[in-house]
Amino acid sequence: MTNERKSIHGEWSNRLVFILAATGSAVGLGNIWKFPYLTGENGGGTFVLVYLLCIALIGIPVMMAEIMLGRRGRQSPINTMKMLAKDENRNQSWVWLGRMGIVAGFLILSYYSVIAGWALSYVFRTGSGMFIGASTDVVNGIFGDLVGDPERLLAWHTIFIVMTMVVVARGVKNGLETAVRYLMPALFALLLMVVAYAMTTGHFMEGVRFMFMPGKITNAGVLDAMGHAFFTLSLGMGAIMVYGSYLPRGTSIVQATMYIAIADTVVALLAGLAIFPIVFANGLEPGAGPGLIFKTLPIAFGQMEAGTLVGTAFFILLTFAAWTSAISLIEPAVAWLVENKGINRLYASMYTGIATWLLGLGTVFSFNIWSDKTWSIPYIFKNYSFFDTLEKLTFNLMLPLGGLFIAIFSAWCMREASSREELDTSRWIYRLWQILLRYVTPIAVIIVFLKAIGAINS
Repeated sequence: MTNERKSIHGEWSNRLVFILAATGSAVGLGNIWKFPYLTGENGGGTFVLVYLLCIALIGIPVMMAEIMLGRRGRQSPINTMKMLAKDENRNQSWVWLGRMGIVAGFLILSYYSVIAGWALSYVFRTGSGMFIGASTDVVNGIFGDLVGDPERLLAWHTIFIVMTMVVVARGVKNGLETAVRYLMPALFALLLMVVAYAMTTGHFMEGVRFMFMPGKITNAGVLDAMGHAFFTLSLGMGAIMVYGSYLPRGTSIVQATMYIAIADTVVALLAGLAIFPIVFANGLEPGAGPGLIFKTLPIAFGQMEAGTLVGTAFFILLTFAAWTSAISLIEPAVAWLVENKGINRLYASMYTGIATWLLGLGTVFSFNIWSDKTWSIPYIFKNYSFFDTLEKLTFNLMLPLGGLFIAIFSAWCMREASSREELDTSRWIYRLWQILLRYVTPIAVIIVFLKAIGAINS
């Protein structure tokens, strides 16, 4: 019986721990770093509204499906899809869905670790008072010196990879569960502290109006909101599927998914409420792009009272968010090695950590000694840096395809009796999920996918 399967890696102690872990996977640099600058670039309120609608119509149904597949298979994504394809009398080619997810997570962590290293380094830069009274040129110079020095970037990249591997090596209960029990509440507490400071700037309501008052949005902005809603929930990379495999039977997938989606969205909105009042209070530009965090906010922190304390707390928050996501990115590969190669978690974590670290060197060098070197994928991407190539390959291609195939397998290939047994919800909720997953979600994901490969020009 499928409902008697047990994961050899263990299970979460309870629903709350699973929600914290999955929320930690979803909440990362995308929420605190990317969401605010995308909101700023796309005019604020209308972008936020479209983003929230896409979370409801795209993200939640796919997340329910991915958790469902994980719990039913109880193994790494590759072995889960192999087993479920056999259970449902489907072609074994579906195993490639699991393989693509694991590879995507591995590739993402290789460059995610480098960017997370920036955040980690800024904890110490801000804490040392380096930004006190610093001008724009000084702040930009500090950032330029960091990314332009391969040895310094390599050191922070190495530290972050080691931090991640130490947690993963300890297993589900002693590693993953212990980490999220403390990191996620700490993350929320630090974020609330920065929001509380933002409320004292005198520009808090200006930030609120910017985020929630309707305004103009372009077609490209709508598609950005759709894509970010999908990516922010960590879907299509095996992380949610493997976390779902540790979910105790009897835990409601529907309820857990709703809590995770709400928590993830609240963090993104709080990040905006923390950042935009500070930006406006210092006359800075909300649409400053990716440099909003590392080039713009340090100027604000350097000019405000208690700026060293608030700024240090903010970058600790950013590091925590990146850490919880990184743990989930590599867990699928570690689980597969344990299941298929007969090695323990310590060695599996070491092997994946070393491989990820080595690939991350390409991203490290992209900002300095390889800054003039470009890479191309025939018929898809041309003349991008190593970092940009990996980012586009994963976020613009592999994750949308992963989400699309999760929707197709769950809603079209699985027997209704199988999905009903796992979801264990009311008839009308099941039918709504099925309709969204069969029709709305695939169409939306295909649009994002086509836009990503340049078929849609805004």
